[in-house]
Amino acid sequence: MTPWDLETTGVVELPSGRRVRGRSARAPRRPGEEPTLAVHLAGRRPPSEPWDVRWIRWRDFWVPSRPDEATATLREAYDRATYERVEVRCGGGIGRTGTALAVLCVLDGVEPHDAVAWVRTHYHHRAVETPMQQGYVRRVRPGSR
Repeated sequence: MTPWDLETTGVVELPSGRRVRGRSARAPRRPGEEPTLAVHLAGRRPPSEPWDVRWIRWRDFWVPSRPDEATATLREAYDRATYERVEVRCGGGIGRTGTALAVLCVLDGVEPHDAVAWVRTHYHHRAVETPMQQGYVRRVRPGSR
C-alpha cells in the first residue's frame, strides 16, 4: 500500500517525512482511505477491522492507563509509518489523537516541550487537551521502547 496522500483529511507529515493520519472514530471513512495499521485510543476494546489494529486503553481527557505500553505501541506505529498507512484515532480525533501524534513527533526527534505546539500547528489547534496529556508527552524520550 502506498503512503498517505497529504490531501487526505487528517494526514500530517512529521519532520522526517513519515506520514500519519489522525482521525475521529466517529468520522466516516471514504473508500481508498483504509489504513494498514489503526491505533485505537479508547476506554473499550474496538471492534475488529480488516486491517491490523492496536488498542491503547485510554479514557477520554486522560492519559493511557499503561503509559509505557502505550509508548511502545506508538513506537511500532512510528516505525511502520515509514512504509505503511498508519492511523491513530479516538472518539473526537483531537485530545487523545493529538497527544499520540505529539508522542510520534517526539519519537521523530522533536523536543518534548515543542511537540504539543507542533501538533497544534500541523494537525488541530486544540490537540492535546489536558495538562496530564501534555505531561505524558514531555516524559517520552526518542529512544523510548
